[in-house]
Amino acid sequence: MQSHLAAFLREEDGAQVVEYALIIALVSIAAAVALGDSTTGISSTFGALVSRVGNCMTAGTC
Repeated sequence: MQSHLAAFLREEDGAQVVEYALIIALVSIAAAVALGDSTTGISSTFGALVSRVGNCMTAGTC
């Protein structure tokens, strides 16, 4: 039983999953901030792109 417990404590696969989850969370927060409600910068460019794609899909003319 002690050998199984020692092997479990040495296991590092779970730590990698947590690290990847933290990286994904950080990137998601950065993207949300960058694409926030401001009227300048990336958010207005992204908004224009979304509007253009939406018009293309509804009107059929790109």
